[in-house]
Amino acid sequence: MLTIGAFARASRLSPKALRLYDELGLLPPAFVDPDTGYRRYAHRQLEAARLVAWLRRLGMPLARIRELNGLDGPAAAQEIRAYWARVEADVAARRDMAAFLVDHLSRKDTTMHPTDRPLAIRYAALTDAGLVRESNQDAAYAGSRLLAVADGFGGGGGPASTAAIETLKQLEEGALPAADLLNALDETLARADRAVGEAAASAAPDGDEAGTTLTAMLWTGSQLALVHIGDSRAYLLRDGDFYQITHDHTLVQSMVDEGRISREEAASHPQRALLMRALGGRPDDRPDVRLQDVRAGDRYLLCSDGLTSVVPDAQVRRTVADTAAPEATVRELVDAARLSGGPDNVSCVVADVVESADLAS
Repeated sequence: MLTIGAFARASRLSPKALRLYDELGLLPPAFVDPDTGYRRYAHRQLEAARLVAWLRRLGMPLARIRELNGLDGPAAAQEIRAYWARVEADVAARRDMAAFLVDHLSRKDTTMHPTDRPLAIRYAALTDAGLVRESNQDAAYAGSRLLAVADGFGGGGGPASTAAIETLKQLEEGALPAADLLNALDETLARADRAVGEAAASAAPDGDEAGTTLTAMLWTGSQLALVHIGDSRAYLLRDGDFYQITHDHTLVQSMVDEGRISREEAASHPQRALLMRALGGRPDDRPDVRLQDVRAGDRYLLCSDGLTSVVPDAQVRRTVADTAAPEATVRELVDAARLSGGPDNVSCVVADVVESADLAS
């Protein structure tokens, strides 16, 4: 048996930490003297204590560490892998925000007008109820500054998606200083979240949860500010490569990130539509916000899961790459979803980045 001081030195945990872990039931001593209250620890407890010390160095909360108690090696390893996947996702989101801030604080221009790159966008939007749903809870919009897709859910999903996009459309009015873009976006998203909550509450049956996803891009003249929450998606076609530039905020995506299931299993998972974040949801549900550098020749696709859940990625890529005009592209994509059964509402926005002279012609 080891005294608390000896055990602290051997385990690299302070006596104060050991007393706390005892109180929490995380690492109780093997014996407590009933007369003096002195704690004694067994040598066999050192392995568990050192694991706690390492996990605390990782930053793992004590409540999460307590969940590892009693797990065998492989199960504990899986929990650590899941925790670290979440940490990396959080760091990636903060990295995008830091890059956003660095970019805008480094700019010397004060308006959202193009400077050295005279670029513009061609765009089209289309939304369709599909073949099964009685109503359309999606909303889609494409304008000279804003591109957006929202997918409502619950009894008030339709009004919720409409409220989100109508609020963001206010960003198309008037001049918007580039240096203040982040604050303008943050304030508008806060208003959108309130508008979604109010619209859903007035339209949804009592007790019915409602809200909306939102994937939107704000055109600055040389860059696109990307806003994303939920499982609607944004894709980029550049130099023949087609890839997703948003990350789904769903239960199954978090399970894939944590290594609990494969991507193939996620595609048929019964809870694949369960959202982890949405507008009108929990108060701490915040959209991802970042800047997307653009080039002439880029093509962007924003879409609801009514497309991606039924049309294979290869077919989506082929349609986006091979169809000339944005208007024809959104029509072909919606038709593809309908030909695949159209089980859900489907919305698409396609935008091409072009030289300003090409747009004028």
